[in-house]
Amino acid sequence: MAEFEPILKILDEIIDDRTVPKNIRGAAESSKTNLSNNGESMELRISTAINILDEIINDPNMPLYARTKIWNVVSALEQKRRELG
Repeated sequence: MAEFEPILKILDEIIDDRTVPKNIRGAAESSKTNLSNNGESMELRISTAINILDEIINDPNMPLYARTKIWNVVSALEQKRRELG
């Protein structure tokens, strides 16, 4: 799990921020849970988390700072996926 520590920290910030809409916090929670699921391959966990976040990235109710954090998480996950490949 240490490889995802900075990513999980950012997701926790989004989850704990009550100014972020519930559906966006829920997507962050789902991504975090998925990344923590050791029963699947690392590549599958990363791809699923990226897909979950991609679905909400254009939500018009998302605060700009939360969108920036999500973009940072997606970029970090894509980098991890490239490192695996």
